[in-house]
Amino acid sequence: MMEKLFLSFDLMSKSNNVLIIGINPDLVDYSSLPDVDASKISVALDLCVKELGTLGYNAEFCPIDLGETAESVVIAWLSAKKYDCIAIGAGVKISSDLLFESLVNWVHRYAPDSSICFNTNPSDTIQAVQRWI
Repeated sequence: MMEKLFLSFDLMSKSNNVLIIGINPDLVDYSSLPDVDASKISVALDLCVKELGTLGYNAEFCPIDLGETAESVVIAWLSAKKYDCIAIGAGVKISSDLLFESLVNWVHRYAPDSSICFNTNPSDTIQAVQRWI
């Protein structure tokens, strides 16, 4: 019983801030993905953020480029607020091993208390977040 009480207190004290970091949809090459384009990905990301909001999460999307300014953008976002969970989008993982590795290390350095999760596309981000918050 006491264990349950501590767990519910811990969940209530969380702010449930979520940051979703992904490649700006306008910068992705969709030529190998049939029926997918930047507008469809943007709509899916917006829907994901809204759905997370209805579930009680404070979710934001941090769009990054393919590396030129990604570090400064991510550090600015991570320095502005404490996030309980940071979701790293599938596009980052497949775009560049170096960008993905760097991003994980930036999150580790600038948000050491945040959980990290990974999605395979915008539609499974909620499940990824719920695994860690």
